[in-house]
Amino acid sequence: MEQRVEIVVAVFAVLSGLLLRSAQAGEVRIEVEAEEDVYSYMPPNNGSGPLWSYGCTQLARLGDEVYVSQMETGEGVPPLANTRWKLLRRTGAGWAVLAQPEGYRQREPCPLATTSDKILFLNVNDSTQPPGTKYGPCEPALIKFTISGSEASQERIMPSWGEQPYYTDHSYRGFAADRRHGQLLMLNIDAKTSIQHACLLSTSGQTLANASITFPIRACYPQVALSNGAAHVLAIGDIVEPIKEWREFKFERTKREWDYVFRILYFTWSPDIMKQGFAAPIEIANVDATGGYISNQDLWISSSGEAYILYTQREVQSALLRDKFFPGKSIISSLYLAVVKEGAITSKRTLIAGTETSEPGCARFHVAKNGTVYAVLYVTGPEAGNKLMQVYPLLNNPPLIPIPLKNPMGSYCLAGVRAGNEPSNTIDMHGQAKENTMSYARIVLH
Repeated sequence: MEQRVEIVVAVFAVLSGLLLRSAQAGEVRIEVEAEEDVYSYMPPNNGSGPLWSYGCTQLARLGDEVYVSQMETGEGVPPLANTRWKLLRRTGAGWAVLAQPEGYRQREPCPLATTSDKILFLNVNDSTQPPGTKYGPCEPALIKFTISGSEASQERIMPSWGEQPYYTDHSYRGFAADRRHGQLLMLNIDAKTSIQHACLLSTSGQTLANASITFPIRACYPQVALSNGAAHVLAIGDIVEPIKEWREFKFERTKREWDYVFRILYFTWSPDIMKQGFAAPIEIANVDATGGYISNQDLWISSSGEAYILYTQREVQSALLRDKFFPGKSIISSLYLAVVKEGAITSKRTLIAGTETSEPGCARFHVAKNGTVYAVLYVTGPEAGNKLMQVYPLLNNPPLIPIPLKNPMGSYCLAGVRAGNEPSNTIDMHGQAKENTMSYARIVLH
C-alpha cells in the first residue's frame, strides 16, 4: 500500500512539474467561441462615448450569463447628459434588454461590477438638472440587480460621501468590487476641487468608510482595485497644456481649443480603507519634460498585495510638438509593466517596444483559473490585431500569441477581477471593432 502511495505521489509531482513548466513557458491554445455585434449607437457629441470610462468595465459575467451596460443616445436630447443606460443580457436568441430607465440623464457610460452569480451593480451618475444643462449637479448611485431566472429586481443604493462634494456630469469615476468580502468601492471627482472622493459599501448598501485623494494635479480615468480591505488607485494627470509656448504653438497650427495633456501617471493606496486613508500619491511615470503622452491601461493586485500596472508611454506627444521643440525624440508608444509593493516601485520593464511599423495600444489584464495573468493587447502594424501575453508569473521573453478575431477590437473592456468577476479560462471581451458598433467576443484558453 505504501509503495502505491509513493508511486501516486511521484506521478502527481511529475504532472505538477509539467503543468508548471508549461505555464512558465507561456504555452496556451486560444479558441474564439463567439464573435458578434451587441448594439449600434449614435455618438452623443458630449465628449464621452461607450468606452469613455475606460478605467472601469461595461461587461460582467455571472455564472454562465454575460451582461453588458449599453450607452444609448437620446434622439433630440441636448447634451451634456443626453444618454441612458440599458442593461443587456446575452441569450440564445441574442442580446436582450433586461432593464432601462425612462429618461436620459447620463453623460457617460455606466460601469458594472458583481459580487456573486446572482447580484449585479450598475454605477450611475444621474443629472438632477433639466436637459441641455452643462456641467450641472449630478447624483452618483448604484443600482443593485438581483437576478432570478429571466427577471431582475432593482434596488437603488445611495452612498454617503461624508462630505458635500460637488459632483457633475464629468464624473471621472472609478468602480471596483471585492467578491470574496462582498464590498464595493466608488470613486467620483469633485468638479470644484479635483479631489477624488471614495466610498466603500457593503452589498446591502451600507456605507462602510469614506476617504479622499488629492493628487498633485488633477488626475482622472482611474483604475480602482479593492482586495482584502486594501484599496488601490491608478490615475493619469489630466490638465490643460501647462507650457505657454507649447500651448500657443499648437493652437496656432491646429486652431483647436481642446488641449488637455496626459503626462504623469500616479498611484496611491490604503492598506485598510476602513482604518486609514490613502497614502500620498507616487509617480509611476513622468514625461512632462518632453511633452510626452501616457495612457494608464490596467491594474491587477496579486495575492501578496503587489500592484501590477500596465501603461503605454511615448516620449513626445505628437510629431507637431517633436518637430518644433524636440527633434530626434520619439513619438512611438511602448507598453510597460510596473510593480508596486507597499507604496514603492519594486520593478519596471518594457513589455513591448514600439517600432516605426508597429505599436502597442489598448492593454487589459485577464486572470485565468490557475492564477496565470495575461495581458490582452491590441498591436498595430503588418500583423495588427489582438494578442495575448503572459505577465504573471513573469517570463523573460513572453510570446505574443495572436487572438484570431475576424474583427479585431482596437479599444475594449473585459469582465475582469477588479470588477468582481471570477478568474476564468474564458475571456469575455466587449469593445469597438466597427464604426459606431459595439461588439462581444468569447475567447477560451486551453
